[in-house]
Amino acid sequence: MQELKVIGLTKTYGEKTLFQDISFLIHEKDRIGLIGVNGTGKSSLLKILAELDAGDGDVTYIQKAGDYQIGYLTQETDFPEELTVLESVFQGDAPMIQTVRRYEQALLALAEAGDNPENQKAYARAEEAMNEQDAWLVDTNAKTILQKLGITQINQKIKELSGGQKKRVGLAQVLIQEPDLLLLDEPTNHLDYQAIQWLEGYLRQYRGALLMVTHDRYFLDRVTNRIFELSHGQLIEYKGNYEDYVVAKAERERQAIQQEEKRQQLYKQELAWMRAGAKARTTKQQARIHRFEDLKENLNQVQTDEQVAMELTTKRLGKQVLEIKEGNYRFDEKVILKNFDLLVQARDRIGITGENGAGKSTLLNILAGQLALDSGTLIVGETVRIAYYTQLTEPIKEDQRVIAYLQEVAEEAKQKDGTSISVAELLERFLFPRHTHGSLISKLSGGERRRLFLLKLLISQPNVLLLDEPTNDLDIATLTILEDYLQNFPGAVITVSHDRYFLDKVAEKLLIFEGQGEIDRYYGSIMDYLEKAPEVTPEVAKPTPVKTVEAAAPAANKPKQKLTYMEQKEWATIEDEIADLEAQVETLTAGMNNQGSDFTKLQELQNQLNTVETQLEEKMNRWEYLSEFAED
Repeated sequence: MQELKVIGLTKTYGEKTLFQDISFLIHEKDRIGLIGVNGTGKSSLLKILAELDAGDGDVTYIQKAGDYQIGYLTQETDFPEELTVLESVFQGDAPMIQTVRRYEQALLALAEAGDNPENQKAYARAEEAMNEQDAWLVDTNAKTILQKLGITQINQKIKELSGGQKKRVGLAQVLIQEPDLLLLDEPTNHLDYQAIQWLEGYLRQYRGALLMVTHDRYFLDRVTNRIFELSHGQLIEYKGNYEDYVVAKAERERQAIQQEEKRQQLYKQELAWMRAGAKARTTKQQARIHRFEDLKENLNQVQTDEQVAMELTTKRLGKQVLEIKEGNYRFDEKVILKNFDLLVQARDRIGITGENGAGKSTLLNILAGQLALDSGTLIVGETVRIAYYTQLTEPIKEDQRVIAYLQEVAEEAKQKDGTSISVAELLERFLFPRHTHGSLISKLSGGERRRLFLLKLLISQPNVLLLDEPTNDLDIATLTILEDYLQNFPGAVITVSHDRYFLDKVAEKLLIFEGQGEIDRYYGSIMDYLEKAPEVTPEVAKPTPVKTVEAAAPAANKPKQKLTYMEQKEWATIEDEIADLEAQVETLTAGMNNQGSDFTKLQELQNQLNTVETQLEEKMNRWEYLSEFAED
């Protein structure tokens, strides 16, 4: 059984100790969630395990077998810009991956110059290696995984992809390597809910071990069987999934507080004895004095993550908030809004989710006044005061102090009960310990900067909050504070998110973007909505017979010159088959347009349309190949 052991690992960052003398063991089939407040060293621990960083000192902290393989997904992927998606996916060092890479390169060269003898020989060698190593399954799985993660243009250049698409390519690259240990840093970022559901199923069936950092609590609950929590420099282990962790942690903190209360009571008794004038004249008295000193040193050592509610005042919000009438917006050839109407009222809780690239963030930009509609009307109430939490943090001076950044907005904030709270107190409630208030912003982690940016928005007294993927960079503890704050927020909240737990906590109405201006509306929770949608299964390729070349490329040793008998029969009917599939696409599309708000029927038609479009694409590709050899 393959295992990885960590013994006595310590890591400091500047003057800050991230973790000290931590030890743990990762078994095969472990599904471990790594959680903790931003800045506690979660990403640093993954880098150390991936051997991209080291602990303090020259000691070897990690023990594993020589053939133990580790795959690591970082938060920010870095591929050569000129590579294609498929080339990037096969950049791994595993022998099987290298074999598939050589095959794909040979296949591409043959497609570009099929009559080149060198290309034909290279393809023959690559195909032989694929057969010898039975690597066809890896090749098929890679393309399946890319498709499930929403990457369909496998020959597209990396430089043409968005940041989110690059992250998904990076995830696919790690998954197809099937290492002994998967290290995943926020794998659900930039995934839509369908891809997240598929990934859940895939990881549950994964043969190796998994250690991941994620804020997605439903994801943690459904995938993990152990939880590692980094807190105050220590690593605490819990058995079970996230729900089990929450229960066990509450009990652990209860017991710790109970023990602290006993120590406090004992300390009071011993202090009274000391004040009574105890003299160290006997051995027993001397020992009791030593116990008193030890007791004194260990008082108030209990550290919990208990949070205090934030109840800040907001500016008064009138009856008219935000409204879009017959809004239309197009970006290049993509329709974002089509005759779109939206009425936002005070205390509305609207969640926006759906397909990536369908325009969810664009809608927030329009509501924030950063983009203008092509046609239609945006009405903003006179009393509206918007705070917009974008996916990119505003520029922050690296040499600025944490507390000074907030003091640019206010020295203190008003609470609902009429009292004032200082910026320093707010920082503590938002999980910035007092000793960090004077720290330079340059010393904060990326997640800590996002948390600071969010707090600055909240103390500006907005009455309308626009939140764009707030869960992507915030830790679970901060999200819990934010969720509690939003539940009592007297204004309107509109949030873009794929985090199902977060949407269930904060959204009462849903806008589901389906692409090309199609936006479904649903009143209720995201989990209720998803239960009505078809279940996403963790599809991967099954073992296939040895692949032949005839349908994929010309024969390696003899360039193809004409169609075979069976191909001639296929060529005679293929245009009629294409026409029939095109007619089915038109019929299904028309049917969807006539369904209105019947989501169940719409989803059924959409599934049929997806199937037919896939068949049509395959037929068109086949026609293109056959046409090269068909006689006029």
